[in-house]
Amino acid sequence: MRVFMLGWEFPPFISGGLGTACYGLTKAMSGIGTDILFVLPRPVSTPFSTHVKLVSPRPGSPLESPSTEFRLDEFERVTFRTIPSQMTDPYRRPGAAPVTPPARTVAEHQTIRQATVVPPDQQQPMAAPGGAKSAPSTPGIAGTPAAGSNYGGDMFSEIQRYAALAGEIARNETFDVVHAHDWMTFPAGLAVAGIKGVPLVVHVHSTEFDRSGVHIDQRIYDIERRGMHGAMKVIAVSHLTKALITHHYGIDPDKVEVVYNAIQSNGNGSHPEEDEKYSIHKDEKIVLFLGRITMQKGPEYFLAAAKKVLEVMDNVKFVMAGSGDMIRRTIEMAAAMGIGQKVLFTGFLRGGDVDRVFKMADLYVMPSVSEPFGIAPLEAMSNDVPVIISKQSGVSEILTHALKVDFWDINEMANKIIAVLRHPPLASTLRQHGSFEVRRLSWSDSARRCVEVYELAQTAMNGK
Repeated sequence: MRVFMLGWEFPPFISGGLGTACYGLTKAMSGIGTDILFVLPRPVSTPFSTHVKLVSPRPGSPLESPSTEFRLDEFERVTFRTIPSQMTDPYRRPGAAPVTPPARTVAEHQTIRQATVVPPDQQQPMAAPGGAKSAPSTPGIAGTPAAGSNYGGDMFSEIQRYAALAGEIARNETFDVVHAHDWMTFPAGLAVAGIKGVPLVVHVHSTEFDRSGVHIDQRIYDIERRGMHGAMKVIAVSHLTKALITHHYGIDPDKVEVVYNAIQSNGNGSHPEEDEKYSIHKDEKIVLFLGRITMQKGPEYFLAAAKKVLEVMDNVKFVMAGSGDMIRRTIEMAAAMGIGQKVLFTGFLRGGDVDRVFKMADLYVMPSVSEPFGIAPLEAMSNDVPVIISKQSGVSEILTHALKVDFWDINEMANKIIAVLRHPPLASTLRQHGSFEVRRLSWSDSARRCVEVYELAQTAMNGK
C-alpha cells in the first residue's frame, strides 16, 4: 500500500509531540512494508544537504514553486517532500488574551470534559447558523474575540497555499490513501483526496477544545469539522479524544478508530555510568515538567503544587522545560509565590538535552488540563523516571504503573510528589514496573492498526 501523508512537523522540523508521533509511526510503517510520500510545509534544513535534490510541480503549473525531496537512511520506504512555507506553529498564540485564572479554567474544562461521560447514542451536537454543527456555548463566553486574537490571518492563507501545492505534487503521484495529521493539513487532505479519488483518513492528535478550552477559534473548529466529516475514517489518539470528536463535531462513533501512540524503543534502562555522568551531585530532588508552557498543559497547577511541596520539603527543585505563550506569566507567577529560587526554566529542549534532563529527574509530572494522549510520560518511564499524570489525559487509559491525579487537585498532586520523593521503595516500584510496561508499547502495533484503518476507509469508499 502507498500512502500520501501530510503533516506540519517532523524531526528536525519539530515543535512537540506531533513530530515525535509522526516520526515513530512513519518509521514503523516503513518497517512493515508501507510506502509513504510525506509532504511537509517546511524548507529542508542543512543536515540533509548531502542527499537532497530539488524538484518542481508539473510544468506549466500556476503554482510553479520548487519543493524539496529527500530521503533518510533509516526510512527505507519513505520519501519526504517539503514545500517552502511560512506556516507557523499552531500552538503558538501571539497576542492572545491574558490566561484565564486557574479556578475559571477548571470550570471551563470540566464543562468540556462532561462530553466524555455522555453515551454516544445520546450525544446531540449543537447546530450553528446555516445548519452547521458548532461548539457548545457557555454563558458569558460566547462571542469572545479569541478568533481574532489567537491566530494571524497569514497562517490561514499559508494553509490554503499548502493545500494547493500538495495538490500539485499529488497529480504526478500514485497512491491508495491520504493520511492527514491534525487540522492544518485537513484542507490539503480534502483537496488531494478529491483530485485523486482516493479515501482520506484524518488523524486527530489534538482538538481546538484541547488547545483553547471553551475559547475556541471558530475558523479552526470549522476546518477540523470539515476535515472529519469529509474523511472516510477518523483516527483518534485516545478514547478521550474520540468522545470529544463525536460529541463536539457530530461524527458517527463508528467512523472514529482509536490508535494509541507509542514510544521508540531505545533499550533504555539503568546505566550507572550514564547516571553518574548526568548526576547533579547535590542533596536536592528534581521534579520535572516537560512540555509546552500553555494553558492546555496546566503549568499553573504544577507551580501551585510545587509551593505546597516546598512548605514541607526544602531540598527540592522544580524544573520547567519548554516554551509557550504562558512562559512569561509562569515565571512571574513563581516569583509572586515566593518560590522563584526553587523553579528553573530551561526553555525549549530537544535531542540530547531531553535525555539529560530526564537523567537528572527524580520525578516527572504532567498536570495537563486536556491531553489527547501525552508521549512525554512514556519517554520519562523509558528513562526510569517515575511519573504522575493527570486523569484528563489519553495516556492514562493505557498506563497502570503511573500515579494519577485530577489536574485541578493540587493538594493530591503535592501529596503524591512528596510520597515519591520521600519513599524510595515507592519510587523504585514505579520505575521498575513502569519501565517494563512502557516496553510493551510498540509503534509497529500502531502502524499495523493504521493500515487496518486504511483498509476500512477503502471499503467505506467503495461501498458508497
